[in-house]
Amino acid sequence: MAFILDDIALSPIKLTIWLAKKLKESAYNEMTDDAKVLEELLMLQMKLEMEEINEDDYTKKETLLMERLEEIRILKKDIS
Repeated sequence: MAFILDDIALSPIKLTIWLAKKLKESAYNEMTDDAKVLEELLMLQMKLEMEEINEDDYTKKETLLMERLEEIRILKKDIS
């Protein structure tokens, strides 16, 4: 009987801990998802080829995206 009462009393805390773990997992997955960055690089290349942006803008944006990719790879390496 005491175990049931403990479970009922502690359920809000357990739910909060479970939710925090799920949020942390979701944030990590989003932070280390390099597919989005690769897609942005591809779109950037297409814009350059279609002359929607100039070479200078392309270079600036590409540099930022490559830095993000490097950060993602470092995060993945550190966690592994």
